[in-house]
Amino acid sequence: MTGLPADLPADLPADLPVDQERPYRSGFVCIVGRPNVGKSTLLNRLVSSKVAIVSDKPQTTRHAVRGILTLPEAQIVFVDTPGLHRPRDALGRRLNDIAHQNLRDVDEVVFVLDAAARIGAGDAFIARALADIGTPVICVVTKADLVMPPKLLSQIEAARALGDWKDVLTTSSPRGTGISDLVRALVDGLPEGPQYYPPESISDQPRSMAVAEMVREKVLELLSEEVPHSVAVVVDEIEPGDSPDVLLVTASIYVERDSQKGIVIGKGGRMLKEIGVRARPDVEELLGSRVFLDLRVKVEPNWPRREALLERFGY
Repeated sequence: MTGLPADLPADLPADLPVDQERPYRSGFVCIVGRPNVGKSTLLNRLVSSKVAIVSDKPQTTRHAVRGILTLPEAQIVFVDTPGLHRPRDALGRRLNDIAHQNLRDVDEVVFVLDAAARIGAGDAFIARALADIGTPVICVVTKADLVMPPKLLSQIEAARALGDWKDVLTTSSPRGTGISDLVRALVDGLPEGPQYYPPESISDQPRSMAVAEMVREKVLELLSEEVPHSVAVVVDEIEPGDSPDVLLVTASIYVERDSQKGIVIGKGGRMLKEIGVRARPDVEELLGSRVFLDLRVKVEPNWPRREALLERFGY
C-alpha cells in the first residue's frame, strides 16, 4: 500500500518492551466514531502505511478496512469502520450495519473523539451503543495538536463523562504523539493467540477494492459537496497492458445523475483526467507496476437507495 506522507514521523512502537515469559497476544480492534473525526488517519498512523483513504467529506469510509500491526510480542488487526450516524438511505443503513457488526466481532474498541470539535449528540449516540456491547473501550481524543491545553483538558473531561471507558488517551496522528501509549494499552488487553497474518502484511483488503478506493479518494479531493456522496467506484478489470511492464486498470465511476456525470468528466474531460493523474501514483505503488488507468463515468439513478446496486458495488 502507499506510504505515509513524508512529514509523518515513523516512530511506531518498535520500542515496546518484549517480555520473553509472556505468551504471544493477538486480536481484533474496531475503530469507531462519528464521520470525519479522524478514524482513517489514526488507522494509517497506527500501521505506518496508507490502508484507508482520507477525506473531510462524509461517508469517506464505506467498507470495514483492516490494517495489520505486527509487533515482536503481538499482532493487532485494526478494523476501520464507516462512521456511525443516523442513516438517510439504504447506503447509510448498510454502512451502519457494517459498523455494528464489527463492534460485535472484536476484542477491543477504540472510540475516537475530535479534540477540536464539540462533543455532542452524535458522540453520545455512539457511546450508548458501545455501552450495550460489553467490549472493552479505549476512548481516544485525537487531533490533540490542534487545540490549546485548556481546551484539550476540557475535551478529556467530556470524554470521560460519556461512558465507563478502560482508558482515555490523547493522540496526534500527524505528529505521532500518543500512538505508542495507545498501542501498549491495546496489547495489554489482547487475549493470547497466534499471528493471523504474515508479519509483513499491512492489510487484507482485496487489491481491486483498494484501487477503487484510491480513485474515489481523488474524486472526494477534487469535487464539490454535492457529488462525493453520490459517487461509487468499481474496478472492472486489472489485466496485462500492451507492454510487459504495464497493467491496464479499467474502473467505472458511478454517479446518480447526468449533471453529476458532466461534473466528474469536466470541460473537455479535464476533471476526469486530473482524477486519473492523482490516483495513478498510488495505484502503481500498490500494484508494483506501471499502470494505464482507464476511467469511465456511468450513471445509475438513485443507486444509494437501491439494494441490488449496493450489493453489486460491494457494500
